Amino acid sequence: MQENPQAPSKNSSFGPSGEIGEGFILLMDDEPLLLQALRRILEADGYKVRLASDMQELEPHLSDPDLAVMLLDLFMKETRGVDVLERVKRERPEVEVIMMTGYATVESAVSCMQRGAFDYLAKPFDDVHRVNTTVQKALERRQLVTRNHQLEQELRNRPGSSDMGLIGNSPPMRKLIRTIQSLRNNESQILIQGESGTGKELVAKAIHGESARTGKIFVPVDCGALPESIIESELFGHQRGAYTGAVGATGLFRAADGGTLFLDEIGEIPLSVQAKLLRSLQNKEVRPVGSGEALPVDIRVISATHRDLSSMVTQGQFRMDLFYRLNVVRVEIPPLRERKEDIPLLIHSFLAGHRAKGSVVQSVSDESLEQLLQHNWPGNVRELENVIESAVALTQKEFLDPSDFPFGRSSSRVKSEPLTEVELSLASYERCALERALQDSAGDVRAAAKQLGIGRSTFYRKLARHGIES
Repeated sequence: MQENPQAPSKNSSFGPSGEIGEGFILLMDDEPLLLQALRRILEADGYKVRLASDMQELEPHLSDPDLAVMLLDLFMKETRGVDVLERVKRERPEVEVIMMTGYATVESAVSCMQRGAFDYLAKPFDDVHRVNTTVQKALERRQLVTRNHQLEQELRNRPGSSDMGLIGNSPPMRKLIRTIQSLRNNESQILIQGESGTGKELVAKAIHGESARTGKIFVPVDCGALPESIIESELFGHQRGAYTGAVGATGLFRAADGGTLFLDEIGEIPLSVQAKLLRSLQNKEVRPVGSGEALPVDIRVISATHRDLSSMVTQGQFRMDLFYRLNVVRVEIPPLRERKEDIPLLIHSFLAGHRAKGSVVQSVSDESLEQLLQHNWPGNVRELENVIESAVALTQKEFLDPSDFPFGRSSSRVKSEPLTEVELSLASYERCALERALQDSAGDVRAAAKQLGIGRSTFYRKLARHGIES
């Protein structure tokens, strides 16, 4: 009998953000009456259910990729539930296993959890809600873990960006990566333009790493953090005795000799130093403070700013000739609000870094991801990274939920501001994925569903939900 493609279902069929397809729940117990009772409970809630009473009946289900969750009796007459649990977690670690027993003890519960069980249900099942809630949580965890694996795979398969340390697969990021790659054999001065927190130093390092100077020194300088009174000395060095207390210093230009000097926030350099900076760039030499001798330097200079240097030129705050010298090649970094589709990858990368330091957090819930996608991120990637770090520091949960984030349950958007098409939701991403899959497969539903890793019936339901005609 053909399944109605528009019928709603809670059968663990998730969307493109980390789904497992047409999943089913497997019940394993040697009590037929209990199996049938559990089956009625779960099927009434919309789940797909299969049964097994012994190891022989388990075999075909265990090898089925659609197995999502298993409810397993701890004590069966001919089979030890613990042995089955260990085998399932060894052969199918992504399957969530819920143990069942009429002899629940703290020791047996702890033992099962240590072997990888998701949760523990005590017989008899007087609380049907408890059964359904536990299964739903297990399916949600399976969804999040699967999405994690997919994001991990996407990070590993990023063409050209993995070695650069740049995270994102959105059109603006792919354009940025292509620009960086096109500069491999170019020694021109580069001006990186981007808002605070977009990762200008990371892009500068990527440009350096892709250039002929890769492997040579990379010297970053935060021009905005250097006091005006010492910035000239810091950049160009000084002779011993050049001023009171001067003991002699090489300077950052000469420290970067042979490599790349990155001048971050170049717009903060005072006018009094800009003329000397221009001469150094034009002549490829520096004159230390207190010295009459010019010293040659072989460096590539990359500058960056979040300010509008052309407006500063008009206002007399920045030298026009220096601006044109720095702005030979301009690289624009998109703000995070213009590449929100990269947020799941960024979150996954940040959480992986925290797990390497001992964190237990695996991912964020769907509700949290929706919340993070709606935020406008004025502080860009740096703000997102700080928000994730704060949430990780204050929780012991595996999956972050909305209460773990500083926005609380409310959006950071001004309340009077309407929701625009630019601020995409998970539903928007799902619709986009469906339409793209149909386009790529020339309207072939079977091929489109296979591309997304979901069954045809699920694909039809999602088309109907979004009002898309196949």
